Amino acid sequence: MQGNSRSISTNQTDIHDKLSEIVLRHQNSVNQKPIQAHTQEAYERVSAWLKQFPEKDIILDSCCGIGESTWRLAKQYPDALVVGVDKSAVRVEKHGKQEEYQEFMQGEANTGNEVSNYCVVRADVIDFWRLVKAANWSVARHYLLYPNPYPKSAQVQKRWHATASLQDILAIGGTLTVRSNWQIYVQEFAKALELCGRNAAINQVEQGAPFTPFERKYWNSGQQSWQLVSSL
Repeated sequence: MQGNSRSISTNQTDIHDKLSEIVLRHQNSVNQKPIQAHTQEAYERVSAWLKQFPEKDIILDSCCGIGESTWRLAKQYPDALVVGVDKSAVRVEKHGKQEEYQEFMQGEANTGNEVSNYCVVRADVIDFWRLVKAANWSVARHYLLYPNPYPKSAQVQKRWHATASLQDILAIGGTLTVRSNWQIYVQEFAKALELCGRNAAINQVEQGAPFTPFERKYWNSGQQSWQLVSSL
C-alpha cells in the first residue's frame, strides 16, 4: 500500500539557534497549573491497576494516539505493564477498532496468548507526567513516538524538548525512546538532553513492521524515521 504523507515542510535547516537559551530557561521553572479533573481521574484508575502488580516494570507510551504502539509494546514486553496516554478522546475511542489490531488479536486468541498487560487512557500528558513524577513511579521505559514536530522555526517552543515538560520527562526517568520522521527533531531533543546532562544515541529506524499508524504512513510514503534513545 502506498502512502500519501507529504515530507516535513520547514524553514529550519539545523538545530534552532534559540534552543539552548530556551532549555536552560526552563530548567528551573515549576508548573503551577491545576491538574485537569479528567487527567486526575485517569491517573487514579491507572494507579489502582498498577498496584495490583507491584513487581512488574512500567512502560509509558506517551501521546499514543489510537494505542497501536501501546499494544505492540505490551506484546514486545509481556512481563511489563504498558500505559498508553493520549489527550484526544476521539483517538482513544478508536483503540482496538483498526484492522491491524483485529487481525493481531485474532491471531493471539488462536494461540491462547491474549495480550492483557496494557491500558490506554485519555489524559493530558503534561498533567499526567507531573502526577507520575510526584508519585515517583518506577518507569523502566518511556516512549514518545512521532510527536507533533511543529516544524516551523517560530513553533520551536511547542516541541516537547523546548517546553518546561522536559524536566518532568527527565524526572520520570527510564530509557527514553523518541521517534520522528524529521531528523532535526531528534537532533534537537538530543541537544536538549545534553544541556541537561544526559547522553543520547541517534540512529535511523530499520524498517520492518510499523509500530504506529504514522510510522506506517510515513514508510509507505517513502520517508525515513529517526530514533533517539537515552538512559535517563
